[in-house]
Amino acid sequence: MNLTGAAGEHYVMSQLLRRDFIAALAPVGVPNTDIVVTDAVGDRLASLQVKSRRELGGDGGWHMGKKHEAIVGELLFYCFVDFGVDLKAHPRCWVLPSAVVAETIRESYRVWLSTPGKGGRMRNSTDHRRFLPNFDRTGISIERGAGWLDPYEDNWEQLRGVV
Repeated sequence: MNLTGAAGEHYVMSQLLRRDFIAALAPVGVPNTDIVVTDAVGDRLASLQVKSRRELGGDGGWHMGKKHEAIVGELLFYCFVDFGVDLKAHPRCWVLPSAVVAETIRESYRVWLSTPGKGGRMRNSTDHRRFLPNFDRTGISIERGAGWLDPYEDNWEQLRGVV
C-alpha cells in the first residue's frame, strides 16, 4: 500500500495549521483540490493540490499529467513534498502558484517532445509529464536548472497574500 500521497497532504496540513492558517482536507474525489485554505472569516478561499514523492527515482521529480498544463487559477497553488530517502530525512516542501506549474509542465513537455529520443527517433506523444527541481539533468533546456525552486521552498507566506 502506498500512503505517500496521504502523508504529503497531512504534512502540508500540519505546516498550514502551525502557521495559523485555517485549512481542511477537501473531500475525496474533488478533482483539483486536496486542501482548502481560508482567511479567518472565510471570505477568501484558496485551493492546494499536493504532490508527494519519496527518493525512489533518479530525476528527483513528481508525476504529473497533461491536464496539469491547463489547471490554472489565481487561488490555486501546488505543494510539492519530498520525503527524502528514509524516515530520518526531513521533509521538504515547495509552494508554487498554479500558473508557474502549468507553464513549466507545458514548456518542458514541448521541448522534450521536440528532441530526439533513443537512437535519434522522434518521441511519441504521451499524457505523462514530470515536474522537476532541475531540468538541466534531463538535457531539457527551459531555464529551470538547479536552484530554480529555491524561492518557493517553504514559502507559505505567499498564501497570506490571497487568503
